[in-house]
Parts: sequence; structure tokens; C-alpha cells
Amino acid sequence: MKIHEYQAKAILAEFGVPVPRGKVAATPEEARAVATELGGSVVIKAQVHAGGRGKAGGIKVISGPAEAEQAARQLLGSRLVTHQTGPEGVPVPKVLVEETVDTARELYLGIVVDAQAKMPVIMASEAGGMDIEEVAATAPEKILKAWVSPVMGFQPASGRRLAYGMNLDPALVRPASDLIGNLYRVFTSRDCSLAEINPLVVTRDNKLLALDAKLNVDDNSLFRHHDLADLRDTSQEDPLEVEATTTGVNNYIKLTGNIGCVVNGAGLAMATMDTIKLFGGEPANFLDIGTVNNTDRVVSAMRVLIKDPDVKVIYFNIFGGMARVDVIARGLVEAYKQLDVRVPLVARLTGNGLEEGRQILADAGIRVIEGADMADGARKAVEAARGR
Repeated sequence: MKIHEYQAKAILAEFGVPVPRGKVAATPEEARAVATELGGSVVIKAQVHAGGRGKAGGIKVISGPAEAEQAARQLLGSRLVTHQTGPEGVPVPKVLVEETVDTARELYLGIVVDAQAKMPVIMASEAGGMDIEEVAATAPEKILKAWVSPVMGFQPASGRRLAYGMNLDPALVRPASDLIGNLYRVFTSRDCSLAEINPLVVTRDNKLLALDAKLNVDDNSLFRHHDLADLRDTSQEDPLEVEATTTGVNNYIKLTGNIGCVVNGAGLAMATMDTIKLFGGEPANFLDIGTVNNTDRVVSAMRVLIKDPDVKVIYFNIFGGMARVDVIARGLVEAYKQLDVRVPLVARLTGNGLEEGRQILADAGIRVIEGADMADGARKAVEAARGR
């Protein structure tokens, strides 16, 4: 789950990470009032779940309260299009009004989980203020890394090594080490999958300041972080993904293809999408229906897929183990009763309850294009999507 910059900065401040003075505004009048409070010279920043705001016009340097009100009026309610949003953009519900900062240097600091090492890794670079992917591609030697053992925890020596590696003034080495340690505490205590400050700036008076902040929280941990769950902004998410979550289909991700996929098991879902691409097709989604024997889950999955105008065919790839094929079949029958399904249905069904499932579909008169195996089903789904 992503949260907005102003929300991330509030959390960082709780843990002792220095951030600029500022307040969030939902109306142009509020933006003007905050600008007046901060002395007039401010930065207006669109609050969206996307990077590249500066290049897209979502960050504006303002010289006075009246100009702040005008800039906020332009941004609020608009849709900001960046290289991370796609052509449709994302809505701007609020703006962050912050004091301007006299910056001497821009650094990068971020923490993610290294899946291969099975531990968090802290990344730091003196080449901040730009995409870390670009730095990795053009100047990988500028990215410093420190892995943190979950047993030992963060060690100040690692923070000092990163600080020296970023060529900080000796007077900033200890404050930088403390800041890195505080960011790591945010990362672990809030179950983050990403904690990033870009840029982390050195001001003209030789202080460190988190000029931007990004926190992504592991969805699986939200049951113990109700305060963080309340920060979710569904206006920034795909409407179909939001609907899927509210109806119990938690493992749905919209993609750009036209073959809707319903699969039980994440590994099988990935293999299914790969097989579709092997035959020249494009999956419209990732959807792991899980192993629950629940007909309502099937109906909910179908409801989400038929609402996607890009979907030209639906491919059910079910391996009946804990999830019985006959239960999936009853769910399909119920879906056809409740919903207006107008696209072809391709199904590769195998395993527990297969014969019962086939009989249920036959008795209901549901026309199914059967796949003999996963590859055959994928090939037929691609052909159906092409109108064959």
C-alpha cells in the first residue's frame, strides 16, 4: 500500500527524521493560508502516488500567498500525468505546501528488502534528486549498499560507512548515521516494503533534510497497522483493483492485455500469463482466486473481469486440489445467472472434482471452450481473443 508524501513525512518526523515545515491543503484558500503562515515563499507539491511530478508540472516554486492560491487552484482536482501513471493520469486531491529550502547538495537514501539476501538493504548515493534506476544504469559505482541482519539490527558503523561514502562533511557523519538508523526504524516498525528519501538534501547551513519521502507498506501487515490502513487513498488506485479488494478478490492486478485470467495459485497464475504470451497473447490481469472453496469468490472474480472493457475472453485455469473443480463450476453457473457475460469462456480444468464439475457446466448449458492442458487452453484463449 502506498501513502502520500505528506503522510510519509509525518511518520518520518515521529521517528526523528528532519523534514521541511509545511502543511497539506485541500482547497486553494487553505494553500494561501499555509503560504502566509510560512512566510510567502513556498513550494506547492501535488499529492499523488506517482514519481516524476516535477517534470509533469506537479511541483511549483511560489513567491507569495496569492500565487500559492492560484497554483493550488490549477492542481487541485486535475489529473497529473507522469511517466509512471500512463496517459490517463491520477487525480490530485490535495497539495503539500512547504517552506522553500536553500539546498547545497542532493543525496539519495532508500531501504528495500533484498529477496536474494533475505534481509533489508540500505542504499545511499551522492547522486540524489534523480531516478535511482538511472543512477544504477549510468553510474552504478555511486550506489552504496549496506545489508542489515534481522538478528543484529542496524549498526551505527553501517550508517557511518554510508555517510563517508556519500562524501559528507565530517560534521554531518554522525547526524547522517542517526538519520539512517531512524529511517530503518520506520522501515521495520511499519512493515515497509520501501522507505525512500529522494532527495535527502544538505542545506546551505550544513543540515540534513528529507525534501521528499516515500513509504510503501506491505499489504499483508495491515491487520496490525490499522492507523496506516486508514491512510489508504483509493482515488489513486485502479477502480477495478479497488472493487476486487472490496469483494474479497484480494490478489487482482490489472494489466494491459485482453485475456482475462482466473487461476488458483500465484505460481500457476504466473505460468499461465507466461504461456499466454508464448502464444502471442497478452494477459489482462493477474488474478489468483486462491484455494478457498467458495462460489461467491468465482462470481466476484467474473464480475471484475467483465467490467474491464479490454477483456475479450476469459481463461479459467484451475488445478483442483484443495480448491475443488466442482465448486469452481458451481461458481461459474452462478456467475452466468447473475451477470451478463458476453465474452467467450476458455477453461482448463483438472484435478479434484473434475467429472462433477464438467457435468455441472454441461447441465447448465454453459458453452465452454475446453483446453486439454494449460498450453492448449492458453492457445485457444489467444485465438478467441483474436475472434477466431
